[in-house]
Amino acid sequence: MEKRSKRITHADRVFRYLQSQDHPVSAYDILEGLRDDGVTASTTVYRALEKLLDAGKVHRIESLNAWTVRYGGRDGKTPVFAICDDCGTVTEHVDVGFADSIAGLSKRTGFAPNRSVLELHGRCGDCSTSVPSH
Repeated sequence: MEKRSKRITHADRVFRYLQSQDHPVSAYDILEGLRDDGVTASTTVYRALEKLLDAGKVHRIESLNAWTVRYGGRDGKTPVFAICDDCGTVTEHVDVGFADSIAGLSKRTGFAPNRSVLELHGRCGDCSTSVPSH
């Protein structure tokens, strides 16, 4: 019996593209990067990103309107993105304390968040040390 090869979906293409990037990218950057692979409409990219987001495979960096791969198992933990406003570097961190604080806030107020992501803007360590003293 012959094995069928698995059909590569647009979500697969988008995920592989995101894995190949070293920084978060916009949906339009993804579209441009995948045109040669048959992805020709922004709606296709957005649908693929929604599937990946629902599957827990990607994060949306809201303040940058960009997307990045979600690394590792982080269920129940809040991702914290440190975004350097000088060089554009984005690093993902996980902090269980934030998840506990959000759970406490939810219990006290009755507010039930669908998801929580914390984005911090500032300067990374490299940019902070490269600033000349006055």
